[in-house]
Amino acid sequence: MSKSQLNLDEVVAMLTGVTEKIIASEPELSEADRNIGDGDHGLGMQRGMTAAKEKLEAGGFASIDKVFMGVGMAMMSSMGGASGAIFGTLFRNGGKALAGKEVFDSDGLAKLLQAACEGVQARGKAEVGDKTVVDALSPAAKKAQEAAGLPLAEALQSVSDAAETGVEASKDMVAKFGRAKSLGEGALGHPDAGALSFSYIVQSMRDYAAQG
Repeated sequence: MSKSQLNLDEVVAMLTGVTEKIIASEPELSEADRNIGDGDHGLGMQRGMTAAKEKLEAGGFASIDKVFMGVGMAMMSSMGGASGAIFGTLFRNGGKALAGKEVFDSDGLAKLLQAACEGVQARGKAEVGDKTVVDALSPAAKKAQEAAGLPLAEALQSVSDAAETGVEASKDMVAKFGRAKSLGEGALGHPDAGALSFSYIVQSMRDYAAQG
């Protein structure tokens, strides 16, 4: 039976699974970045998620918000560069929005992704259509708002679908940021690596919540 909400220990387990998914996905993420960027996105995400996994395994989290914030801080301090700032902000800002929540449910998911999206856009200045993580994050955040009130597993399925649709849409975009910007139409046909990373994150969250 899928999960309608998660307690503190389950959130730690879910995010540990997220770190393992990204670490294992380094080859695909690096390949995606090589097609339109400098090819270091996968290794950077692997490094950040390895640090986050160590943080999660160390434990000692007082509340659910601190778990997400801990992941964000570990990524920021270990990755450096634009991806470290963006994904660190995603988890830190999203975590802050969960302050006071004793369980992680679909309402929390909506709060998490809305705050994450606002934080990422404020830091990076990207909009939907610029071929960045925002192209997956923004539609996922909107879908989470619509799914608030559903069991968590159902909400995460919808959110994951929206993120994957965003990744596909990014293939048809000309980049406005980073090295991909210099490629112009040469970046067409390839997804944004950051959007792909985010879609893997929510896929892993979905898979955890779908377990009995």
